[in-house]
Amino acid sequence: MALLRILILWLAAACAHAAPPVFAAVTPGRALAFPADYGAHPDYRTEWWYATGWLRTPDGKPLGFQVTFFRSRTETDPANPSAFAPKQLIIGHAALSDPALGHLVHDQRSARAGFGLAYADTGTTDVKLDDWRMRREPDGRYLVVVRSGEFAFTLRLAPTQPVLLQGAAGYSQKGPQPGHASYYYSEPHLQVDGEIVRAGRKEPVTGAAWLDHEWSSQVLDANATGWDWTGINLDDGGALMAFRIRAKDGSTLWAHATWRDGSGRMTQYGPDQVRFAPLRTWTSPRTNAAYPVATTLTTGSTAWRIEPLQPDQELDSRRSTGAVYWEGAVSAERDGKPAGRGYLELTGYVAAMKL
Repeated sequence: MALLRILILWLAAACAHAAPPVFAAVTPGRALAFPADYGAHPDYRTEWWYATGWLRTPDGKPLGFQVTFFRSRTETDPANPSAFAPKQLIIGHAALSDPALGHLVHDQRSARAGFGLAYADTGTTDVKLDDWRMRREPDGRYLVVVRSGEFAFTLRLAPTQPVLLQGAAGYSQKGPQPGHASYYYSEPHLQVDGEIVRAGRKEPVTGAAWLDHEWSSQVLDANATGWDWTGINLDDGGALMAFRIRAKDGSTLWAHATWRDGSGRMTQYGPDQVRFAPLRTWTSPRTNAAYPVATTLTTGSTAWRIEPLQPDQELDSRRSTGAVYWEGAVSAERDGKPAGRGYLELTGYVAAMKL
C-alpha cells in the first residue's frame, strides 16, 4: 500500500508540473521550402495530406477516390519521456465512390504515433498508419496504399505540373483575423495508375488526382461552423481551388479562390469575389443533413457549375475525427461546356467542425 501511495503521489506531481504544449503559429511571409515542406510539421497542432481524384476502370467506368492522412499534436507534455505518451496522433480516411453502388465505401483508422506502426516523418511526405501509407519517392511520385475490408487500392501519383502555392505564397487565410490561417499548397493534375480491389476482384486503373497539404495551429474562427471546398483539375491543364468558411448563421465568414489557367497565369480571388450558390441539395437518410451537392461557384466574373458524380457521398468519421461530412467526386462546367473534374468537400452540416 505504501508503494501504491508513493506512485499515486508521483503521478499527481507529474501531472501538476506537466507543461502545456506551445503550438507553432502560422504567420504571413514564411516562404515554403521544398522538399522539407513536403514532410510533417510536428510543432503545429493539425496537419493533413489529402489526395482525391477520378479513376477509370478497363471498361471505362468512372470511380472517385479519396485518402487523407491527418497528424494531430495533442496536449501531452512534450517532455514526457514515455514511448507510450500520445504526443502525436495519426488518423486516416479512405473512400471509393462508385455510382454502381449508389454510395461511398469508406474506412477510417487512428493510432498514436510510435513504434514504427504509425508516424508522419519530417523531410518529405512519408505517413504510415498500420498497412496504410502515403510516401513521396525520390522522383516526386507518391505511392498510396490502403487496405480495408470492403476495398483496397495501390496507386502511384506522378506530378505533371509545378506545386501550386495557395493564398499569399502558401499562407492561406481562413478568417477575418490573420491568425486564422494555414500553410497550404496543392499538386494538381497528378497522373494516376495502379490497381483497386473490390469484392475480391483486382482491376487496373488510371486517372488524374489532386493533392493538398495543409498545416496549422488555429484555422477556424470561433464563429465558424464548417466549410465548402473544391479542387478541380481543368481540362485545359489549369487548376481551380475555392473555399468558403461558413458562419453559424450560414453566411460566408471568409472565402478565397486560386485559378491557374492552362498557360500558367495565376489569379487570386478575395472574399468578396467568391460565391457558392446552391443549385440542389441532397438529404442524408442517415444524418438528415442537407448538403448542397450541386452548386454554382463564382470566381470574379466566371461562373462554374459543379455537379456530383452521385448524390450520396457522405463519409462518417465519428470513430476517428468525430465528424460526418460530404466528400465527393464532382464535374465542372463553364458556359455550359465540360471544364474539368475534381472533388467537393462539405463540412459542418451535421455539427460544427472542431479541429
